[in-house]
Amino acid sequence: MRDAREEERSFHHMSVIRFEDLECWQLAKTLAVELYAISNGGEFGKDFGFKDQIRRAAVSIASNIAEGKERETLGEFVRHLYIAKGSAGELKTQLLIAEDIGYLDQAHAIELKFKVDKVSAMLGALIKTLKSE
Repeated sequence: MRDAREEERSFHHMSVIRFEDLECWQLAKTLAVELYAISNGGEFGKDFGFKDQIRRAAVSIASNIAEGKERETLGEFVRHLYIAKGSAGELKTQLLIAEDIGYLDQAHAIELKFKVDKVSAMLGALIKTLKSE
């Protein structure tokens, strides 16, 4: 088991990387922006509760990556990456529901679910890497 000083030294090499430079954050932000645009139209745009919830889940992914990185400790970063990964699962569930109830056509749904899966996999890989250091 590592002590806090070892954890901080291990994390120090990542401190030169801004959260904006992380590919998982870039993709998560792009996904949130896309969802904002898509959720404005049609029946989706009229369902204020669902639209708000899916947008919050999408924004939460990128926000938690950024918040964890800005806290500047390995433990906090990993904790927030897990939260972001959980939000990705929430978002994917909401996308499946949006497709089933006709708010998203199949092409948009496939594309968005692919991006969520990619972000989730990237988060998992980053968590694994950080925890092994």
